[in-house]
Amino acid sequence: MITTKQRAFLRALANKKTASFQIGKGGVTPEVVKAVDEYLEANELVKISVLENCDETVKETAEILSGRTRSDVVQVVGRKIVLFRVSKTKSVVELPK
Repeated sequence: MITTKQRAFLRALANKKTASFQIGKGGVTPEVVKAVDEYLEANELVKISVLENCDETVKETAEILSGRTRSDVVQVVGRKIVLFRVSKTKSVVELPK
């Protein structure tokens, strides 16, 4: 679990990023989960855009992805999702204590 202070720090980092993935009509497929999982392992922080033609709501999509990738939902704003997971191999993001 991440603290409120860490969540605010991660939101600030994600604010500068563009969405790395788009989820559309197909929803959360195994391929999307695998790609997001690999991206999280390399970068620890990912921003995802959920298109309007997605069958699930943005919050449902965030919960599904965070559960399947074992990551934390940093924020859900509009149609954007930000996820965070500490990498097992290398630390990219230095979280405040």
